[in-house]
Amino acid sequence: MFKKILIANRGEIACRVIKTARRMGIATVAVYSDADRDALHVEMADEAVHIGPAAAAESYLVAEKIIAACKATGAEAVHPGYGFLSERASFCEALEAEGIVFIGPKPRAIRAMGDKIESKKFANAAKVSTVPGYLGVIEDAVHAERIAGEIGYPVMIKASAGGGGKGMRIAWDQGEVRDGFERARSEAKSSFGDERVFIEKYIVDPRHIEIQVLADAHGTALYLGERECSIQRRNQKVVEEAPSPFLDEATRKAMGEQSVALAAAVEYQSAGTVEFIVDRDRKFYFLEMNTRLQVEHPVTELVTGIDLVEQMIRVAAGEKLTLKQADIKLNGWAVESRLYAEDPYRNFLPSIGRLTRYRPPAEGVSGAAIVRNDTGVYEGAEISMYYDPMVAKLCTWAPTRLEAIDAMSDALDGFTVDGIEHNVPFLAALMRHPRWREGRLSTGFIAEEYPDGFAPMAPSAEEAAILARVALSTHLVDAARRADHIDRLRPVSRQREDWVVKIGDEYHAVSSGDAVESGWQPGEAVWRGVIDGRGVTAQLRPFPNGMRIDWQGLSVRTRVFTPRLAELDALMPVKLPPDTSKMLLCPMPGLVVSIAVSEGQEVKAGDILAVVEAMKMENVLRAERDLTVGAVRAKPGESLAVDAVIMEFA
Repeated sequence: MFKKILIANRGEIACRVIKTARRMGIATVAVYSDADRDALHVEMADEAVHIGPAAAAESYLVAEKIIAACKATGAEAVHPGYGFLSERASFCEALEAEGIVFIGPKPRAIRAMGDKIESKKFANAAKVSTVPGYLGVIEDAVHAERIAGEIGYPVMIKASAGGGGKGMRIAWDQGEVRDGFERARSEAKSSFGDERVFIEKYIVDPRHIEIQVLADAHGTALYLGERECSIQRRNQKVVEEAPSPFLDEATRKAMGEQSVALAAAVEYQSAGTVEFIVDRDRKFYFLEMNTRLQVEHPVTELVTGIDLVEQMIRVAAGEKLTLKQADIKLNGWAVESRLYAEDPYRNFLPSIGRLTRYRPPAEGVSGAAIVRNDTGVYEGAEISMYYDPMVAKLCTWAPTRLEAIDAMSDALDGFTVDGIEHNVPFLAALMRHPRWREGRLSTGFIAEEYPDGFAPMAPSAEEAAILARVALSTHLVDAARRADHIDRLRPVSRQREDWVVKIGDEYHAVSSGDAVESGWQPGEAVWRGVIDGRGVTAQLRPFPNGMRIDWQGLSVRTRVFTPRLAELDALMPVKLPPDTSKMLLCPMPGLVVSIAVSEGQEVKAGDILAVVEAMKMENVLRAERDLTVGAVRAKPGESLAVDAVIMEFA
């Protein structure tokens, strides 16, 4: 077994690998860029080596720097995590040339399966069912338009290299192909250093279901069940679960056996994932094979009890798998929610900044459930614009699917993050969505259920009653504390009193005698208690004369009044926000890639105004209506803060 390994990655996956290596008694080496000098994975590792500037192309993607770090520290092997160099055969070969072991598959398998174009050709030759498409090199946008017309709309334009939703566009007609081709190629080049893209038929209402495989160098190849990954936004997975609520045992077995056959055909060694598109009739089509550890691997670990990182290390060290296919049993249900630094109320645009508060729920057993949080940040850490916006992967396990979902809902309600915008409100709302809870999923779920984006939700009458009682309970506890400080000899009134809680613009009558049980104390960010026999976990954020409460995807501002003060408050004038309708504001901190218009130009609704890049994704800003461009305030190459003025309209 190895004595020391280097993790050629950052963030939560680097921390994840370090945990298993530590448990196995293996020393670890972290690498870091300028932006990650104070990162959590650097602190956790036994050693750390600086490898360059913040940009990944000058640090984490430079194989020579990783190899130099191995030589300097005596690391015998490299775990690549996911992304960066994890699926680059040339990196694997460079390591082998230096006598360093790559903890992953061999170069032949990476080349055959890691490249989406080549993997589809290989799958076709191996008689694996694939989605109709064009697998050759696409020369330009005109060529792309011709191919898309031959395949038939809609089509999917995808980067050949990499993954994670980068370099991927859906085109519903000829007009969308040209722009989608250029955007996909540009993102692919900036994210993976490979601008090749291919086009395939887009299957309407598909499910994205993947099979986890595990193979060694001694001829053993297994499948460890499936993961349902259909909850996606912009082709980026948001929530995953294992097993799938859609598959029957026969389909699971067929998909698993086909995946193992494909892995065996390329002499695959290590953990890998075979991804499928599954239609309404449970017909499945090979999509791609990821020759690395998947982001969502924890849900498989939770339902199988198998540490995939440990198995990868053991296989790389030449050990035989001690598992047999008959040993693989799926126990219970697991759900993973990806916590991203993005603003769900502004079309999920990226957010950066310092985590002024980061308090994840406690890991471990919670009743009948298990809570796990894979993260690479800490309170006070900086969320950078240079890397993927993932903050954490919150996972829950329980005996049944609904129990796992309810455990996730409670864990999200107690996950406190301040300093950046984040998608916890959306994830919390999703956990109570009827269609999600019923398992009626497709990759179009988010677009279909939130066609206008995720907007702040108004509480129902029942929810407002609960929120009002939470608000009043905190008010009374705080009032009792103040009274105690003012006059310790004066007892606090315990009589039933009538109050009014303002939630948003509405007033709700509530009594201090209503049953509320809680041990909350002033200053605590999370309120836990029981209201009418129902357990409630909510987050509290005070503001002048009030309290913001976040619960179940709801975020409301509350104020507590006596009945008379509530009458007077209703008479107060409302201050209106400033008018920004004649400005194009930067929706997220990012880099201006291009300005598509000039001063004085008339544009139509839908025309491109500018392109802003943030966290490796290009965001196209379009005109919402017909207008005339006035002053252009930003220029390409300029870094802008959120709400910075890009241009003004006449």
